[in-house]
Amino acid sequence: MEVVLTHQANHIWPTLVCAVAVALVVGLAATPAGAADKPNILVFYADDLGWGELGCQGNAEIPTPNIDSIATGGIRFTQGYVAATYCSPSRAGLMTGRYPTRFGHEFNSVHNAVGLAAHETTMADRLKAQGYATCCVGKWHLGHQPANRPTRRGFDEFYGTLANTPFFHPTNFVDSRVSNDVQTVSDDSFYTTDAYADRSVDWIEKNKNRPWFLYMPFNAQHAPLQAPKKYLDRFSLEARRREPAALSDRRQQRPAARNTLLALWTSMGRAPRRPEAGRLTRRQRRAGTL
Repeated sequence: MEVVLTHQANHIWPTLVCAVAVALVVGLAATPAGAADKPNILVFYADDLGWGELGCQGNAEIPTPNIDSIATGGIRFTQGYVAATYCSPSRAGLMTGRYPTRFGHEFNSVHNAVGLAAHETTMADRLKAQGYATCCVGKWHLGHQPANRPTRRGFDEFYGTLANTPFFHPTNFVDSRVSNDVQTVSDDSFYTTDAYADRSVDWIEKNKNRPWFLYMPFNAQHAPLQAPKKYLDRFSLEARRREPAALSDRRQQRPAARNTLLALWTSMGRAPRRPEAGRLTRRQRRAGTL
């Protein structure tokens, strides 16, 4: 079975998305824990990704062929919305399937003060109870307190940061294979987007013989906007002529993910104000490419 879903999100959690989440959890609950036909679940949660920043949304200036392929081969929720207009409450809504206002998680400050309420059950908790291997790779932002870190909220493994961070030398970084404590990243070549992708591929390979749930809340494209030279060079005039064809070829070589439910959300739409906005053309700003 191959199922791919894409969800372009802005601000309010809709009945449709709740229905999908409930159907998934209820369906799994009715299935014996050892059943071989349980789908793997891969959730991408893009940070501050604007509505108009994808090719599938009509943007011709930013090549996103792999994301576009999810929309082409799956279901697009064009009126789907997330739970909140802030990073942490949005994640709280996704992880619990509940409006964050129902349990006091309305603002980012809750992350620092108390974290995700202890009485809330996460998606990872429910899937782990159904025999799934669970992993979170990326930006957590649901509490930096030891009791609120991913490995205490249903995830077997965590590789990422507890809150927002630079792309290089990320702060508040945790690799649970080493320790659940915060670690310093001193490697100058460490770039969060690439490192998160590499760890995710490694984790999937290690868990390929059992059903798995991988939650990937990338910090991209939240500020500070940073990229290594190899990516910046793609947007030279010559590179832009080659890039769409090269990425298309790479996509065709990618093996299909069998028996996997794949979903792409944005955490809350684009950030309302960014310093870079003043340097964009009127056409770019109108298209939402911020």
